[in-house]
Amino acid sequence: MVEAGAATGGVPARAAEDHLHAWMARQYPISAAAVLGAISATHLVKERRGFGQTIRPLPGSVIASTALGSWDPDPDYFFHWLRDSTIVIDALRHVITAGNVTGEGLARFKEFVAFSLSLNRLDGGAFLRESADFRKSVDPRFLQFVRDDSELRAIAGDRIFGEPRFNPDATLDISKWSRPQHDGPALRALVLMRFWPLNTLDEGLRAAMRALIEADLCFILKHWREPCFDIWEEEQGQHYCTRLLHHAALVDGACWMRESGTDEKGAPAQACLTAAQEIAQSLDDYWSEDKGFYMSRRAVASPSPGKELDFATILAVIHAGRKEGAHSVLDPSVMATLARLEELFDASYKINQGRPENHGPAMGRYAGDTYFSGGAYYFSTLGAAEFYYSLAGAVAAGADLPVTAANKAFLFRLGIADAALALLPREDWQRLFEALLRRGDQFMATVSAYTPASGELSEQFDQATGAQTSAKTLAWSHAAFITAFARREAALGAQNFPVLTGASR
Repeated sequence: MVEAGAATGGVPARAAEDHLHAWMARQYPISAAAVLGAISATHLVKERRGFGQTIRPLPGSVIASTALGSWDPDPDYFFHWLRDSTIVIDALRHVITAGNVTGEGLARFKEFVAFSLSLNRLDGGAFLRESADFRKSVDPRFLQFVRDDSELRAIAGDRIFGEPRFNPDATLDISKWSRPQHDGPALRALVLMRFWPLNTLDEGLRAAMRALIEADLCFILKHWREPCFDIWEEEQGQHYCTRLLHHAALVDGACWMRESGTDEKGAPAQACLTAAQEIAQSLDDYWSEDKGFYMSRRAVASPSPGKELDFATILAVIHAGRKEGAHSVLDPSVMATLARLEELFDASYKINQGRPENHGPAMGRYAGDTYFSGGAYYFSTLGAAEFYYSLAGAVAAGADLPVTAANKAFLFRLGIADAALALLPREDWQRLFEALLRRGDQFMATVSAYTPASGELSEQFDQATGAQTSAKTLAWSHAAFITAFARREAALGAQNFPVLTGASR
């Protein structure tokens, strides 16, 4: 195992491939266990003394980080975020379908669905009536961080869907935070619909899933035009990531309604498609011809410099899971955006200087990020790997790969297009597939280089030293490894031509 910071060159190519494959085989059960360990962690107890709280997770809750940090300096991530929890549950789906922990995994999923439905019933007014004196338990020094009664009282009806996080004991988060956030319900609907085809789901579970999906879609239909905070919880405005997830959830939701028999009269499905079409038109406005990438947000009152080019855009494409066309991995403008992000972090992170040729650049969020070390992030670097694996899978399945001025640099760097924008002929698409798979492996190799022998994945690894930083045992980081690995396996399984060197199992 290459220790953190020890990414060095000089290793023969075949030995490097063997090392990477062996590392992935070791890392998979570690990350799968971490994903399972974040769900229904009822054995843990979190004392949030400043707020006078003792938190005991309920079955179905998904803790973003099981490390008991209190900003000392480790952050307190002992919350059930809608976003993080759904990403973790999607990784659980891959673990289940791979034939691992099927019984336990399905039990945890069933608990997640029930827990999520219980959150939808929370009401701020009821909380105040039942716990009107809760501030008496709060340390006076922490009162400045507690939400006002008026804000709590406003949590009524479907406004609960705009709450980004909850305590894992299914109570409201009383601390001030960046609210509302609207990507969570869309992600949850998408992931639940991906679970729907499993033939091991009983009717009771399907009924609960149906109620949750319908509620999430109704929320999106009603509120998608409203500004909200981005997935980094920093800026309020109209965000590409949230918009794309809304679009994907509504398109897939309309199909799910018709296939599952939920849309008996046709009106709900048509409403979803009508809204999705309007959102699709608005998504085109995020492309900047001058800048050469999809801008991450619009209509932000006081935008932070450097955040227009944001890895959240790539995460949105991955999580939305469009098979083709605009805003999919086959979109030349998305390829161009990833190319610009690779250039950004390759130039700005010290750990990317002099990196081995078989390693991709460690990736972050955006330029000027100051949260802890400001990156690199495991889920971003793994997200880049997943993008290339997904694109390789699409090519292996016979998808047409558009070649335009926008993705010229992206394709030329991979050696799969010439200066005249001519793509390799289809009979040479084995080389195209291998180039994409190899590029994904390069990002996976970077993650391997900065992962300790224990397999522990924190939120970040320092952009200068490679040392792990920010939240320890971040469930999202482990989930990102699982989904990237699953995309790699799917790409290898989809190919209909033999694999040459550098892109094997």
